[in-house]
Amino acid sequence: MGNAVDLQPLLPTSPEERLILALDGCDGDEALALVEGIPGLCWVKVGLELFIRSGPEIVDQLRCRGFQVFLDLKFHDIPATVAGACRRAARLGAGLLTVHASAGTEAMAMARQAATEAAMEAGLPSPLLLAVTVLTSWRPQPFRQQLAVANPLSAHVEHLARLAARAGLHGCVCAPRDAARLHRQQPAMALVTPGIRLHRIQGDDQARTMTPAAAMAAGSTWLVVGRPVTRSVDPGLAFTQLCQQIATARVPCG
Repeated sequence: MGNAVDLQPLLPTSPEERLILALDGCDGDEALALVEGIPGLCWVKVGLELFIRSGPEIVDQLRCRGFQVFLDLKFHDIPATVAGACRRAARLGAGLLTVHASAGTEAMAMARQAATEAAMEAGLPSPLLLAVTVLTSWRPQPFRQQLAVANPLSAHVEHLARLAARAGLHGCVCAPRDAARLHRQQPAMALVTPGIRLHRIQGDDQARTMTPAAAMAAGSTWLVVGRPVTRSVDPGLAFTQLCQQIATARVPCG
């Protein structure tokens, strides 16, 4: 199954374009005030918390202010339901959408087709559809014990990425520590990595984290960062510091 979307126009070319600010924990007014106070910010992530609190209107409000939106709702259901959800999400104008790779190849392929068709019908650019592999909160031992997956966590990530590529998806969401393997395995796919940290955070619920420079060197396309910016006393400065790290990072070829 081939990709119906040309990735090149959406791919980032500057440090500012590589950072996606996660607006988790904000309500609509807080999110809008926060993003307007960060010079250079291009991408924002609307996840389940903000979407449930503020509804689909928050996507339109952010887009009207010039931001690209990563709508991270991680759809996981039967194929028809996943496709229907992606069809409606694409009409909101988000640039990036997520589905769980564990929904299977049929669900992912149907979701990609539905999102592309819906965006075209609405006169909008087609979103890039991303497959969520294994959440960054999982550590290897609990992953195997609780989910009873025979393969090691890293091998399961690679397996899910292969399913996503077979379904024609445009990229994967993975922990930064998984990015290097996936970049070698699927060099044409975009990799979006949450769990980006400038330093260790006490009580962090993200397990497989990396610094911005290390994640870039591993092959990440976009870096998702939340608390290091949103909980900073100076979010604009924190964003600038992250961009500076990205600007000096060594990026793998290919």
